[in-house]
Amino acid sequence: MVRRSLLFTPGDRPEMLRKAPQSGADTLVFDLEDAVSPDRKAEAREAVRSVLGDPAFDPSAEVCVRVNPSPDEYETDLEAILGTDADDIRLDGVLLPKADSQTDVRDLANALGTYGVSVPVFALIESARGVLAAPNIAAATATEALVFGAEDLAADLGAERTRGGEEVLYARQRVVVAAAAYGCNAIDTPVTAFEDETRIVEETAFAIKLGYDGKLAIHPAQVDPINEAFTPSEEEREWANAVLEAKREADADDRGVFEVDGEMIDAPLIERARRIRERSESVQGVE
Repeated sequence: MVRRSLLFTPGDRPEMLRKAPQSGADTLVFDLEDAVSPDRKAEAREAVRSVLGDPAFDPSAEVCVRVNPSPDEYETDLEAILGTDADDIRLDGVLLPKADSQTDVRDLANALGTYGVSVPVFALIESARGVLAAPNIAAATATEALVFGAEDLAADLGAERTRGGEEVLYARQRVVVAAAAYGCNAIDTPVTAFEDETRIVEETAFAIKLGYDGKLAIHPAQVDPINEAFTPSEEEREWANAVLEAKREADADDRGVFEVDGEMIDAPLIERARRIRERSESVQGVE
């Protein structure tokens, strides 16, 4: 499915949780971790449970919960949300912060299974150990997306965050490569300067060049620029259609390479055209 934008919403703000679908984000992430202070965790769990269990809450967007990282904490989260009657809860996925190993994903999936729930796990890679283990984490059966978290990673490394992001570039690339190797979505780190639209546009464009499928958002104002950037342009769609039509003609003539508008087309460009068409069709399905 298309996951261009994943919007975090604090779990202890029920009015914001209910309004989140109006943002237009492809995936809503109700946050029980960083966005909630320790003394409001119980209140946040109750609020998230109330919204997800409300039959009137039925957004077209995917709905996920970011649980707390340690097993003791996320078991408390899951019990509060799923413990009464999991069948009545709208839950499409769970985001696991500080995923350091394949075992972390497996343990969370098993914990969900005790409630009869089997949903995708989004593994948030935000530590040095997590970056090194990214391929194994992506290979876990439950993992459907790798999510890159630059801020916590920089803190773990003792690195200084810069506008260019050179200090986390290796990790950012490793995460997207691991995701591609195992057929997972790759979701890029958020821009913390949520009022800086120029920066969100620039960072999203760079994430696309690296191969990311979507990007985290921490404010509704970031959703539209992210969605627009990850939606193939008319020019890209026309190019992809021309390439795929020319390929059909080349196949009929038993030609392996062919030309489109002065450009020699071979297998990698054919694959790019297919990806553009697939993304265009996916986006049309949610808009």
